[in-house]
Amino acid sequence: MASLNKVLLIGNLTRDPDVKMMTNGRPVCNFGLALNRSYKDAEGNRKDETTFVDVECFGPRAEAVGRFFTKGRSIFVEGRLKLDQWESKEGEKRSAIRVVLDNFEFVDSRQDSQTNQPSSPAASPEISVPAETPEKPKASDPDLDEDVPF
Repeated sequence: MASLNKVLLIGNLTRDPDVKMMTNGRPVCNFGLALNRSYKDAEGNRKDETTFVDVECFGPRAEAVGRFFTKGRSIFVEGRLKLDQWESKEGEKRSAIRVVLDNFEFVDSRQDSQTNQPSSPAASPEISVPAETPEKPKASDPDLDEDVPF
């Protein structure tokens, strides 16, 4: 039976990363990620939706995330889904899905995150900007389809 467990996310940290050491001395980092989506409903009204995801990472990546990221900073996360199950103090069975980070990349520049200004593509080393950027279509352009999911 074939199986694939792969997650690619870009979002903003909802809190500062929490780095701790496990009993075996390996670092573990936990942080929250907010993922924003804008769309138009059936009546044509613009709607915004935010999904919150818990992320954990281990080893050198945990230390790097804890060192270079803070609340509000953008991050690209590549990882896998993991189901955590436990029993509450009241004896209720509980579960939560989280993302285990395998790799990450910076999305904004350090300077942009410190001043809370929007990221400039030219400021990020991960993004290459062509010499001439084509003009973006205007919102009133009839060929612009706002309901495209990507």
